Amino acid sequence: MSTAASPHPSDPPRRMVIMGVAGSGKTTIGEALARAIGATYVDGDQLHPPANIAKMSAGIPLSDEDRWPWLAKVGETLRPGSPTILVGCSALKRTYRDFITESAAAPVLFIYLNGSRELISRRMRERTGHFMPTGLLDSQFATLEAPGPDENAIAVTIDAPLDEIVKSIVGRIRGLSRSTGAP
Repeated sequence: MSTAASPHPSDPPRRMVIMGVAGSGKTTIGEALARAIGATYVDGDQLHPPANIAKMSAGIPLSDEDRWPWLAKVGETLRPGSPTILVGCSALKRTYRDFITESAAAPVLFIYLNGSRELISRRMRERTGHFMPTGLLDSQFATLEAPGPDENAIAVTIDAPLDEIVKSIVGRIRGLSRSTGAP
């Protein structure tokens, strides 16, 4: 029998996914947010099998069949027993988010990084060393299903400086924790 203490009401959720289309800032914002709340950040790109990376590098969008094993790894990374963890994962469809939550076997808070196609396209053109070509951005936006009001999710606009975005997210997740208890 576990004797773990209940989380303090102001503690952040323990399992989170920072989500959005390619180029929305999942890694940059995720790493900064993890530092701010004392969480571990895991880049979901590192959980992709090599075949997925090769496919995307070649400009070929992933199919659902390509994604399911990767999404299962994302969910497994979030399973209870780990420290507070934040995984960067596109989680573009509701079915993907539901599958991640089911695979995690615990509540997961999704932090949706919302930005315009123009802003994200510009950021993708300016970044270096990433396998995802800008040409796949249209397929990402075509696939995107923004989280609905009935999902365990918050949406954050990304057209502000990094520190403001992180401060906004921290305030929102602390507000959730106070009102509902940390998942």
